[in-house]
Amino acid sequence: MPLKSKQPRIKPLSPPYDEAASEALEVLGHSPIQLFRVWARRPELARSIAGWGSYYFSRRSALTLRQRELVIDRTTALCGADYEWAVHVAGFAEKAGFDAAQLASLAAGRPADDCWDAADRAVLEAIDELQATFDLSDDTWANLVAVADDDAALELVLICGWYHAVSFAVRALRLPLEPGTEPIAAH
Repeated sequence: MPLKSKQPRIKPLSPPYDEAASEALEVLGHSPIQLFRVWARRPELARSIAGWGSYYFSRRSALTLRQRELVIDRTTALCGADYEWAVHVAGFAEKAGFDAAQLASLAAGRPADDCWDAADRAVLEAIDELQATFDLSDDTWANLVAVADDDAALELVLICGWYHAVSFAVRALRLPLEPGTEPIAAH
């Protein structure tokens, strides 16, 4: 297998931004991290991505912040997406209440690890099963709905799929870590 280049394949925009890129970054509603600055090269793409992101990062989401971050962190870890893992762990791990053992388990452990309660375990089992089979068994679905609800289960499936796409993008783009963040292996 050929070595992967370490240089970004698409250079993120740098300030000063033109009007369309500035508007796209504003719509994304976050600091202009490298991924958003790549998306802002195509403002119409950035605006459509922002629509999805603004929903599941809003208070309208059926998932709790902790559940959402379990989905994102575990999915990006399973996909080997250091960039996205690092951004989320730096920005949300503390807010989600993850301790060092839980971050280590998200990075390379299993849902059965002792650091998880039954509710977290049901979420993680669903994520791992989606990753392995691209589906959920009736038992896994029932366990997930028992700790969340139908709406949260639907969002879990969608966010897991979304973060597969994001993981594909950040890996293929070869984005380096943001300053002050750590790769999956650091946990």
